[in-house]
Amino acid sequence: MTHPWRFFRAGGADQARIDTADDLLHLRDLDQKRWVALACPTRGLEFDERTLDLIDLDRDGRIRAPELIAVCEWVGARLKDWQPLLRGESRLAAASLSDTEEGRALAEELQRTLTLAGQAAPAERSDIGLDEIRERQSHLVAERHNGDGIVPVAAFEDPTDRALAQAIADALGAVADAGGEPGIDETRIQAFFDQAAAVQAWHAEGEADCAGRRAAAMAVQAVHDKVEDFFARCRLASYDASVAATLNATEPEQLKQHAAGLLSLESGPLKQLPAAPVAAGAALPLDARANPAWRAALAALREQAVRPLLGRDADELVEADWRALKDQVQACREWLKRQPSGPVAALGVEALTALAGAQPEAARARLLAQVAEDRAAAPRHAALNDLEKLLLLQRDLLRLARNFVSFEDFYEGRGAVFQAGTLFIDGRACELAVEVVDPARHAPIAGLAKAYLAYCECVRLNQKRTIVAVVSAGDVDFLFVGRNGLFYDREGHDWDARIVKVIENPISVGQAFLSPYKKLVRLVEEQVAKRAAASDSTQQGRLGQWAGRIATVDQPTGAPATTGAAGVPPAGLPVPGRRVDVGTVAAIGVALGSISTVMVGIFGRFVDLGWWIPLAVLGIVLSISGPSMLIAWLKLRQRSLGPILDASGWAINNRMKLSTRLGGSLTKRPQPVPHAVKLPEMRRTARDGGPSAGAPSAAVSEPSL
Repeated sequence: MTHPWRFFRAGGADQARIDTADDLLHLRDLDQKRWVALACPTRGLEFDERTLDLIDLDRDGRIRAPELIAVCEWVGARLKDWQPLLRGESRLAAASLSDTEEGRALAEELQRTLTLAGQAAPAERSDIGLDEIRERQSHLVAERHNGDGIVPVAAFEDPTDRALAQAIADALGAVADAGGEPGIDETRIQAFFDQAAAVQAWHAEGEADCAGRRAAAMAVQAVHDKVEDFFARCRLASYDASVAATLNATEPEQLKQHAAGLLSLESGPLKQLPAAPVAAGAALPLDARANPAWRAALAALREQAVRPLLGRDADELVEADWRALKDQVQACREWLKRQPSGPVAALGVEALTALAGAQPEAARARLLAQVAEDRAAAPRHAALNDLEKLLLLQRDLLRLARNFVSFEDFYEGRGAVFQAGTLFIDGRACELAVEVVDPARHAPIAGLAKAYLAYCECVRLNQKRTIVAVVSAGDVDFLFVGRNGLFYDREGHDWDARIVKVIENPISVGQAFLSPYKKLVRLVEEQVAKRAAASDSTQQGRLGQWAGRIATVDQPTGAPATTGAAGVPPAGLPVPGRRVDVGTVAAIGVALGSISTVMVGIFGRFVDLGWWIPLAVLGIVLSISGPSMLIAWLKLRQRSLGPILDASGWAINNRMKLSTRLGGSLTKRPQPVPHAVKLPEMRRTARDGGPSAGAPSAAVSEPSL
């Protein structure tokens, strides 16, 4: 049966009303095309972040519609009394829990927690709050076994097991448990013993196959490539004696570049030289005649391989003996190639045997038993965490659903979760302010909202945040970058706010009506200011010239000329008055006459309209203000909140139109004060002896200019 949903009209669409437990339990039945939002971020909201993290099942920092539906059904399986949830109560009563397996487990954990806190009470009267739960959680985290499957190294009581656990942590890395202590888990234990078993098996195989030839094989393996290189060069020299010098060593000129630096027998240039001087049919010397960089390795070959296996004490090795030596240690060399690698193998078989003892599988079983004992506490921890989750959801779930599915809190003026606070600026309070993480990325999308947006940088002590406020009432004549205001967050803290960016859009049709005239006045003021500045500059120049003449009035003139350069009278002579050009005066008179004739004609035509004069005036006004009003009306019809929230990480599924009425409620201006008197009247009343007895006091307003 379809759930009987109720709807209300807001934001240009029908929104589902969520008031009952059935509404929450049947969210799955509500067509998601009717949801206002389909996803929201878990940060940047005026909402408890812990609650949001518990709802965010996949831990990706976003809550989607399926996660909200799932958490509503999760609560439905554990609560039988939904009235505390609908009231948003912050204490969970045992009597509210359902008589299901999940509900009974939570009731048992609730009673256990209250008992441990010394607040045991009858089941029908007991309730629990976040303080008791958080206190219990802190104790569980500090316990030896806290249910996370990680055993701290220090928690192993047996010294042998503790040393083994420390070796595992050192070799494979420790992992922090719920209390922050370094420890080991099942994965590390299994990996350590598996690698240790591989090392011990490899070592046992070598003991069987090498039969005392391990040292000889290692000595052969250490110089194998270099000895092969030496005999290959000697064979090439036997083939062509002319190439012996080239194959023997690097040219002296090529070594000069290394002669000026510090030389080492381990350096690349020396180790790259042949193991010994190359000649046709030459034997490999194993004494001081060999390359110094390889002398120690060749001496080890003689002591550990040539003497024990070939049975003679020789200072050189011919190629035939080298081949025989390789054949004898071939199986052991193959075994060496299979040597395991890694941090566990690096410990060596002796150290591994000392750590794990004669029975490594028994040691493995002991450590895994400790992990299993730790995991056995997980159900108790899970029940306590579920108790915390249920309590937080009882307090916050209805509010989140109303701010996710239908935005009831926003449309009914209760303050939505995305509203960061109130911005007071330019004689108004902007209540639609949204937290912004990156204004540069936010603005291009938010600009599609067709709303007037003011991005403000807010500072309080050492904290800084950025908000964007929607200005939807009043005028914007004095909203500009750099304007200061005051921002109050939802907790009542005040922040210094400064406008850093403005996205201009019409606020109202009335503002658009006056916009052309304000622009005209502004242009006239700018032109007058320019003319005044130019005139002032000209007058300053003339005053400078006159000051110069006055300063040099006592100096004799050069020639008895009547005028100086450029028509300037000589110093000391009075300046004759400028003659008025009769033609100019006539031209000015003609112009004024023409203008007056035109004005009189227009006025006469206007008077002839009679009763049509108001319509003519209205037509003139509409021709001036009509285009801007039409543009404003079109943009106001498209103004919406959706792009602003989309830019903040929401997935808005609705237009969320900001009508003129809704916009006026989001940006408030001060109301006129009744019975306000002008300041001169108040002063005159005070001078005459004050207001009469019993007269109501009146507010004061500044005199109009």
